[in-house]
Amino acid sequence: MDDYITWLLESSPWIQYRARLDLLNELEDSPQVLAAREAMLRHPQIQALLVEVVTWPGPAIKRHNDASLLLHKLTFLAELGIRATDSAIQPTLERILHQRSQEGMFQVVTAISPNFGGSGQDQWLWMLCDTPLIISALVKMGLQTEPRIQAAARYLTGLLRKNGWPCTAAAEVGRFRGPGRKDDPCPYATLVSLEALVQFPEWADSRVCRTGAESLLHLWQNRKETRPYLFAMGSDFAKLKAPLIWYDILHVTDVLTQFEYLRGDRRLQEMVEVIRRKADAEGRFTPESVWMAWKEWDFGQKRSPSAWLTLMAQRIIRRMGM
Repeated sequence: MDDYITWLLESSPWIQYRARLDLLNELEDSPQVLAAREAMLRHPQIQALLVEVVTWPGPAIKRHNDASLLLHKLTFLAELGIRATDSAIQPTLERILHQRSQEGMFQVVTAISPNFGGSGQDQWLWMLCDTPLIISALVKMGLQTEPRIQAAARYLTGLLRKNGWPCTAAAEVGRFRGPGRKDDPCPYATLVSLEALVQFPEWADSRVCRTGAESLLHLWQNRKETRPYLFAMGSDFAKLKAPLIWYDILHVTDVLTQFEYLRGDRRLQEMVEVIRRKADAEGRFTPESVWMAWKEWDFGQKRSPSAWLTLMAQRIIRRMGM
């Protein structure tokens, strides 16, 4: 067994749980997987997150890369393996499913500055930089067949343009648009829309997802010339950072490597090779940038290898067969 896997299996229970499932391909009902999951649910750090998200929707979103948002804590819990059947998350899920727009999109409380066409007041709204994350989290938690989630996913597919997903939001926002040309795709909206739709077998191999994936790969190929909506793919983009909150190389490759038909694409191979070269001699990865809101976690520092970051990076590398 690789040294880093032995290390992961001696780490926090959520690391053990995901490593057994994602790297060792153990069954969900195997004794060791079940024990790790039970230990995860009892762990104070996980319980604290669950207590926080019960206060959904939390403070209004003013900037979407605010790492302290409950939206990002919800997606992290889903990534760990929290399920809709876990009693602690159920009140949150009920609130999310209840709060939808006329189009069927899940809403969060947002305050959009007048500088960007908003009122500056707290409103229940959907934007293409938040609703896809909610869809993805709910599906990962086991609600893929829920009609309201299916409806939101269908509406999401209808927002695709020929070059990816645009910067867009609910009609009541009015003239809102981020800092970019209206015909450009929004790289982040495209990324999180793909992250949501890859969870659905009926969409994963669709023209919709292929178009969105090509948009991100094209941006990588032309990264020196283009940066739509100020989303560049330079040195900051290439820094390893967790959890997956914004537009960076780990987030992009984690999503794109879930599409099996992309794994032979040279552009995706280039991105994953950038990550692979950052491993130390034992196959471990050290954060190169951190979210201060997560400083209490093992990936919230840049001094030593992080078990969670290592698990994510090695999972991406293994999907590619490297």
